[in-house]
Order: sequence, then C-alpha cells, then structure tokens
Amino acid sequence: MQDQQDIVVFGATSFVGQILTHYLWRRHGAGGGLRWALAGRSQGKLQQLRAELGAGAEALPLIVADADDEAALRTLCNSTRVVVSTVGPYALFGSALVKVCAETGTDYCDLTGEVQWIARMIAAHEATAKRSGARIVHCCGFDSIPSDLGVHFLEQQARARFGQPCTSVRLRVKSLRGAASGGTVASMMNVVQESVKDPAVRKLMSNPFALCPGGSSSVRQPNVSFAEYDADARSWVGPFVMAGINTRVVHRSNALSASAYGQNFRYDEAMMTGPGLKGRATAVALATGLAGFLAAAALPPSRYLLERFVVPKPGEGPSPEAQEKGGYDFRFFGRTESGEAMTVRVTGDRDPGYGSTGKILGEAVVCLALETPKADVPGGFWTPATVMGEKLRGRLVEHAGLTFEVLG
Repeated sequence: MQDQQDIVVFGATSFVGQILTHYLWRRHGAGGGLRWALAGRSQGKLQQLRAELGAGAEALPLIVADADDEAALRTLCNSTRVVVSTVGPYALFGSALVKVCAETGTDYCDLTGEVQWIARMIAAHEATAKRSGARIVHCCGFDSIPSDLGVHFLEQQARARFGQPCTSVRLRVKSLRGAASGGTVASMMNVVQESVKDPAVRKLMSNPFALCPGGSSSVRQPNVSFAEYDADARSWVGPFVMAGINTRVVHRSNALSASAYGQNFRYDEAMMTGPGLKGRATAVALATGLAGFLAAAALPPSRYLLERFVVPKPGEGPSPEAQEKGGYDFRFFGRTESGEAMTVRVTGDRDPGYGSTGKILGEAVVCLALETPKADVPGGFWTPATVMGEKLRGRLVEHAGLTFEVLG
C-alpha cells in the first residue's frame, strides 16, 4: 500500500503537540513538499487546532485514535511513513504506539526523557523493529538532542584536529532560561513513583549504561550529585536535572557507533553556578533543592501537596512570550587519551523544553521522514546522533535557532 502521509503528529492537541503543529505549519504549510496529518483522541479538539492555523489548513487530514486502541493505531501507522508522538508520560500512554510502529515497520520519534520506559521498549520491541525496518528514535527534544549532537559534534572536531576522539567529555550548562510544563513534571513524578515501588527500576535508573546493549561497562563514570568546583569551567557546579536521561543517550550513541568516542569514554553533565563563595552557595542550594524535591515526590502525602499547590498541571506550560525569552548555553569540555583539550558550545534561542523543543522535534521528524532512507539506516532503536547526525545538526542550525561552534 502506498504511503499517504510522510508524518503524522500524534497528540497534536497536547501542550507540546500544539507547539509542534504550529511550527510544522509555519515551515511547511499544507500541500507542499511535506505530506502530514494531525492525530489525537478528540475530533473536536483536532478541528479547533486546525482552524487556529489559518487559511489552507483545512487540507491537513485529521485522524482520531486513542493511545491504548491498537486497532486505531495500526490504521494510523499504515497511513504514514513516520509517527511523532507528544503523548506523555510515555510510560503511561506511549507503549502501545511503539509496539504497533515496530510491528508495522513505521518510523517513530518522540521527546520522552523516561529511561525506565525506553529500556522496556528496547527489550520488548527491538527485535521486531529490526525485522520490520521500523526506526524508533526516542529523546528528540531538549532531552536529549543538544547533549547527543553536542558530543557528536565535539568528537568529529576532535578527530579532525587530533586524529583521535575525546575519551573524557563534560557538559556544563552555563545558562538555562525556561519553565517546566505539567507534562514534564508528570513524567518526572511517574519515574519517581516507579522507582519507589520497584527496586529493579531504582537499579536501572542508577546505571549510566542502562540503555546500552548489554547494559553494563567496567568504565567508572563521574556523577555530579553535590556542589564541586570545575577548574576547566572556572565555576562551581551542581547537579543537572536532565543528566539522568542525557548521559544514557550519549552512552548509547557511543555503543551503537562501535565505541567511536573511545572504549574508555567518560561523560557527565552539571550546572555551572559561578565562581567564589556565591557560586558554591548556589551549587549547594541547587543540590539540596533537587534532592528535597525528589524526596517529596517519593512520599504520597508530600507528592499530593506538590501536585496540588506547587507544580504545573498537565496541559499547562510557559506562555509563548516566556518561550521566546528563554534560551540555553551548553559548554562541552573534551580531552583525549593523550591530553589534548577541546571546548565546544551549543546554544538554543528559545525556552528549552518547549519553544526550542518544538523546533528541534519538528526538524528531527522531517529529517527522519525525508532525509534518512531506510536503505541507509536499518530498523531498530536508534539515538538522534546515530540515525540522523550531521543532517539533523544542519537543519537545527539553519531552521531551529541552535548553534554549534568550537571555542578552543
């Protein structure tokens, strides 16, 4: 059967789904070089979203499908080359779609940051995806494309300059301006709840190689869990909340690339808080605040209070104005086995989780659909760097407000 669409946006009426839909509409319109459709569980909400896009949007097809209706999802998958899903928490609402994509040979990407769920999907469906030709690509938003493609870019530059990879890379977040949405918080809360209930999940979440084939390595990994001073960054640093997913994706990229970053590759991420006593105090406050939040999320009474009075509800997030005022600046400090050093910078021009993620995800799904032939990349579970690499980086620089540059 001939493909009807290049892309279907599943969960188009969710908070991030709407951002993604508006971005794809501005970039591609309808009836042009990209054939795409909107999907979700409510016909009425889909019609309302399409009407908001303006004249000509009526040409975009609408597909009604619920996240747990495998028959409807199979019909959806058979109508397109790629499905991009914004329906989270994925551990609660995303499993059926990954299963059906793997079975039908339909490519798939999302913006999950849920390590435990990704590990389950790989274990359950990777063999099926390899047989069917489906390319499954998780983590195609702020977590974890800036980290994954940032390391990929640094390693390319290191090989060109030094003739060898940087086997030690440290990402330091110099600045980060943005706000969390209810969907992100709900995903974090669900991960914490699963970890409390299941010792196997706790063990998985503590393993930096949790997403790598085999799930283990003898290479001990650094982990910034409290305040410490980083001489290369000339700053105190504290834990970065997204490190738990980003580091796992980067290590999977290395594993899928036959250890292109080195057999003894070490990688960690942290937030820069500045020099001196003020920087140290900020790093301590960051570490204790994050630990306190996770502890409160683990206990039912305090978790209820957080969800009731503190954190945003699902469907809530930063305003368009706040998204435009956001941004981020990542610094990657790399060092080769023989001691050569390199620093690169990756920046984004919008709120990281939403304004920037909408653009990143939009470019990723189009890159997967139009510029990544199945003959070049076989079926299986890939990372953004291993399946799209330089092609995606070029798109992000040209269209999505990201920069990649060597500082020294």
